[in-house]
Amino acid sequence: EEVLMATQWSALLLTCRRGHGGVSALQRELEVRRLRGGLGPRPPALLLAVEDPWAHLGSGGATLNALLVAAEHLSARAGYTVVTADVLRDARILILHMGRDFSFDDCGRAFTCLPAEEPGAAAEALVCNLDSLLGTMTHRLCVGSPPGVWVCSTDMLLTVPSTPGINWDGFQGVRVIAVPGSPAYARNHGVYLTNEQGLVHDIVYKGTEAQIQQCAGPDGTVPLVCGIVFFSSDAAEQLLATHVIPPLDACTYMGLDSGAPPIQLSLFFDIVLCMAGGMTEEDFVKGGGDASVRNARSVLWTALRGFPLSMGECFLPNSGPLVIGSGCLLSGLNVDSSPALRGCPLRDIVLQGHHVRLRDLPCRVFTLTGRLDDCPVEKATYLNMPWAEFFQRTGIREGDLWDAEMPRRTRCLLSARLFPVLHAREELGLQDVLWLLGLATVASEQLARWRTAWRMSWQELLPCLDTEAELNARQALFFLQGQRKVRRVLLGRQDSSLLPLARSAVHEGYHKALLGTLDEVASTASDAGIAARALACIAEVLGCMAQGEGGLRSGPAANREWASAFGLLESGDIAGGVRELAAERQKWMSRPALLVRAARHYEGAEQILVRQAVMSSCQFITVEQVELPPLGHWVQVVCPARLDLSGGWSDTPPITYEHGGAVVDVAVLVDGCRPIGARVRRIAQPELRLVSLSGTPRSEVVAELVCQELEHLQDYCQPHAPGALLKAAFICTRVVQFPSQTPLRAQLMENFGGGFEVHTWSKLPHGSGLGTSSILAGAVMASLYQAAGKAASTESLIHDVLHLEQRLTTGGGWQDQVGGLVPGIKIGRSKAQLPLRVEVEQILVPDGFTQTLNNHLLLVYTGKTRLARNLLQDVVRNWYARLPSIVQNADALVSNAEECAQALRQGDLQLLGKCLDCYWQQKKCMAPGCEPLAVGRMMDALRPYVYGQCLAGAGGGGFLYILTKAPQQKEALHQILADTEGLGNFSIHSIEVDTGGFSVEVVGCDMKDSAHPGGDRAV
Repeated sequence: EEVLMATQWSALLLTCRRGHGGVSALQRELEVRRLRGGLGPRPPALLLAVEDPWAHLGSGGATLNALLVAAEHLSARAGYTVVTADVLRDARILILHMGRDFSFDDCGRAFTCLPAEEPGAAAEALVCNLDSLLGTMTHRLCVGSPPGVWVCSTDMLLTVPSTPGINWDGFQGVRVIAVPGSPAYARNHGVYLTNEQGLVHDIVYKGTEAQIQQCAGPDGTVPLVCGIVFFSSDAAEQLLATHVIPPLDACTYMGLDSGAPPIQLSLFFDIVLCMAGGMTEEDFVKGGGDASVRNARSVLWTALRGFPLSMGECFLPNSGPLVIGSGCLLSGLNVDSSPALRGCPLRDIVLQGHHVRLRDLPCRVFTLTGRLDDCPVEKATYLNMPWAEFFQRTGIREGDLWDAEMPRRTRCLLSARLFPVLHAREELGLQDVLWLLGLATVASEQLARWRTAWRMSWQELLPCLDTEAELNARQALFFLQGQRKVRRVLLGRQDSSLLPLARSAVHEGYHKALLGTLDEVASTASDAGIAARALACIAEVLGCMAQGEGGLRSGPAANREWASAFGLLESGDIAGGVRELAAERQKWMSRPALLVRAARHYEGAEQILVRQAVMSSCQFITVEQVELPPLGHWVQVVCPARLDLSGGWSDTPPITYEHGGAVVDVAVLVDGCRPIGARVRRIAQPELRLVSLSGTPRSEVVAELVCQELEHLQDYCQPHAPGALLKAAFICTRVVQFPSQTPLRAQLMENFGGGFEVHTWSKLPHGSGLGTSSILAGAVMASLYQAAGKAASTESLIHDVLHLEQRLTTGGGWQDQVGGLVPGIKIGRSKAQLPLRVEVEQILVPDGFTQTLNNHLLLVYTGKTRLARNLLQDVVRNWYARLPSIVQNADALVSNAEECAQALRQGDLQLLGKCLDCYWQQKKCMAPGCEPLAVGRMMDALRPYVYGQCLAGAGGGGFLYILTKAPQQKEALHQILADTEGLGNFSIHSIEVDTGGFSVEVVGCDMKDSAHPGGDRAV
């Protein structure tokens, strides 16, 4: 909606007064706002900082010059060789005027920093009045207006309603914008006098009480001039045409280059006023100052008088002047100022630090004024006291501040040389102005030091203010605070996103400082979890530096150049590993492709630390010694599949131990059987035989691998290597010690009198979403433990599989093994803490409800295989970035899991279906792209017949489970899907809640080393 309700600017121009310098700094500020997304979803093609051609051009002259510059650039972009007004026809142009000097901010009111944040912004940055005005103009005030030119002063803080209520139907001419204010405030301001049709009759500036009262509305408020004017395309075209007519040509840079004498024009009193209904040509022209202004007014009258001047008023709550109250304004100071301020009571004081440039010499100058100071001679004050009292307190004389020949009537605060700039022998600082407060007895050396310093007055300082240096200093201060925020957020484990700050740091050249801070946090963190998030943030900074080029963020991370750093992290030397990473990083910073690859390796390093954090769960694994089964006897484990009914992704590290997780799972039989199994037996040969079967214990061999040396196990941590899961199972159960100086054969003979043979099978297709790999790992470990004379509880197996998947580097969560190894319906939970512990609670359902579920649950194989291998990487990346949508979704996943558990306890099918539908939306938020088009069509076709439905697991394909409104709907729904186009090869399967859990049995055999034992018998 925000994108739809935004004005799409063709051009944005920011004007600044001549002689102040800094136009290049202002251009850079605009460009930075474009980069960080501050100019809307589609920023203007033309973005310019425009310097006035004369020092005192006035707002009207600056408007005409900016309009010419915009038209010239737009004409060139359209392929014209001369300026043509045709480019204004469909253009939307915004001209912002920097306006007058502001004694409280060296960069003017436009860049006055506001105590505000933009939490939804793509990049984090200081919020200035300019940003506030841009947001107001782009997203509120100008929405719905026709093509034309908006002119806006930056001299005010402007607040308007989200829907200002300005009617643009049939609009023609020129419109001014007003805000309501009190008659008292209007005495020092401008107000509009309008007729009943809303057309402006006159502009009253600092009027009498009677004149102001004449402008008042029924509610007693008056429409204040707020510095905003809109010219329709026709009116803008006519205004542009005047730039070639003397003396108005002198308002533009072309006039300057042509030698025209300077002229000063007001936007409101020389341009807008000529269209006011109550103005006559004679009164308007005569109201000009000198002859050149009168001539200019005559030209403007002829060009613009025919356009109606209407007023749009924004009705605001609590409108009126900004009141500071009794207090102080301190700006431009840094930490070094603290000692001078300590113990110095300040009240109603304005204390500022300024960046000044004297020719090529940069200086820092401090100024001190009173908030209540007055300049008129008859009641002049300084530091809120009469000058006479100030002289008495400090010992300063009039001759110290003003030259003897300066007339007394012109001696004022602006011309007083109060502020030390340079000293021949000593370095100046804040203390050299604070003593002027006269808070204690003034030491003679302070007065002498002040007198011997070269000092400047406000009038002398203003032309020397270094805008570029001031903006750079503010930027540096912002990123210094940004670095502190990084430490606070990471070390405090806060759910604040650092991605906007990373984007800003890259856009504005502060990425090195940010990377250094992240290195520091990672290397000094108290636990692996904090260090892992810091490394993930470094990966984000590197990704931002690539600026969308260099390839996908997800990819391999095993380049040998990074092996040394990875080895240190694996060994537990986090500080050393982070230093090695930083040293290697420097070699990968030269182009986007290298930056992306470096980011992948930082994510690889982060995963090492995540694995170490998850490994803390090993303390909840207990294994007992039991009797060793006879040689050649199979230990067979058969497991159900699992359905995740809610909460999935909250079990995934690091989410599970940083946020806390809750998942509702159901152990299920598919088509009446447990589809996943493994069996292990001891064999006489000291080797490991790893056999994969096609679907059942008696089916054909798909793959067979024999390991006779420890080196054959080296690739256990590469998930796609042959037999990797089984190799990892031998290592994690400690049946085999790896690495070890003892050869594999010797280990096997010494501990078990021979080797092992393992068979595994699954009736489920690859990528089913039913938890196959984790449940299979649990089956293998359970059978392997018993075949090796050991026994582990179900809780131990749950944590064992977590351990195995971290060693395997697949990085999975705990919900699959909870679902397949614990019988029936249950909810698993983990707290937001390390060590990671999974606790399981059986959900007690009403009598008969389990059978009701069996009658209403169906499994639909979508025929789609999940292709997005990097779903997990993307989710973890987004979690570490703490994207607000992901943090909120993690909260919602856990709360929905608890609601789902309650629905099951109550036996409420409708509420359960609602939880399933909600869960699917949450999965799509967590991993966008997990709903293929064909699956979407399938779900649409089934929706009228189900209470709820969801893709199992991470989504992207595999099985869809549905909770039907009517029982026993397998055949009916099969026909509905068969009649739906574009679904491909689907199939529907029955499922039942498995209340028995996985089975373990020892079966004998004829002792032949066959993969297909024919005479198995139960023992």
